[in-house]
Amino acid sequence: METEIMESYVFTPEAASAVLGPNDCNLPYLEALLRTDLSVRGTSIAASSESPLFIPLMKRLEKLSERGGVLAEPEIFMEYQLLSNPDAEVGAEKSFIAVQGRSVYPKSAAQRRFISALRSDSVVLALGPAGTGKTFLSIIWALSEVLSGRRSKLLLARPVVEAGESLGFLPGDLQQKLSPYLRPLYDAMEYVLHPQQIKRLEDTGTIEVAPLAYMRGRSVNNAVMILDEAQNASRSQMKMFLTRLGENSQAIVSGDPSQIDLSRRSESGLEEAASLLGGIEGISVIRFTHSDTIRSRIVRDIVRAYSEGNDEEH
Repeated sequence: METEIMESYVFTPEAASAVLGPNDCNLPYLEALLRTDLSVRGTSIAASSESPLFIPLMKRLEKLSERGGVLAEPEIFMEYQLLSNPDAEVGAEKSFIAVQGRSVYPKSAAQRRFISALRSDSVVLALGPAGTGKTFLSIIWALSEVLSGRRSKLLLARPVVEAGESLGFLPGDLQQKLSPYLRPLYDAMEYVLHPQQIKRLEDTGTIEVAPLAYMRGRSVNNAVMILDEAQNASRSQMKMFLTRLGENSQAIVSGDPSQIDLSRRSESGLEEAASLLGGIEGISVIRFTHSDTIRSRIVRDIVRAYSEGNDEEH
């Protein structure tokens, strides 16, 4: 007995190949998102039960596929998130970042607020779980500012505490010591720039990477300063970083308060900064939640599970 078909969508041959992937490998993921059984015949995909997002999602994925290449699960999930959270697209035509001929649009309501804050404020603090786009958007915004000439430097800082080691015990020069800690930042930069372009910008001092502790005593002018993994900055380090802000500079601080690696959680300066500075004009505090997770459906569910587990413990 054949499964009853409630609704179907017909792709172009090129779109069917990109959306469904080799051997329809994306089909199980689409079924999990839409909570319905799907079947494919040629370039037609059919749902066995009513799903309000089925047709809208297929249309969005077909449009997304026009750029070429097989769609990956995170890309599919981003489009699903936009449909699930229509507020994310309110004002999206204005809340985007243009860099190197590419436009990056918000994928959640929190991302839209974040981009808006980056456009208007000198200090922006972004707090929330993994996979919500905090680091990625910070880097893309900073590159857009530097490459457009609006600011002259991108300074990247990160506390070096994750492995419980000091830099002095790690092999290599300073750049080699820092590389493992800064890899997520470079991943974001490589979304719009070739590694050789990044290297040239580093050689000219346009992009600078530094351990947080090395910034004491400096005044940073005409730059975008990014402090990533800020939950691992101590209270004194957080104050030190924010007070490096010089003329025509902007500070972006991002971190996840649930992933503090300091020996004592109370030493973290991230929540304290958000609490103390949130009411000051020119400073924005943007809070992301697990519902803003765009990395993938499974990451969102993992973040939610841990969040709910921690709530039960307390």
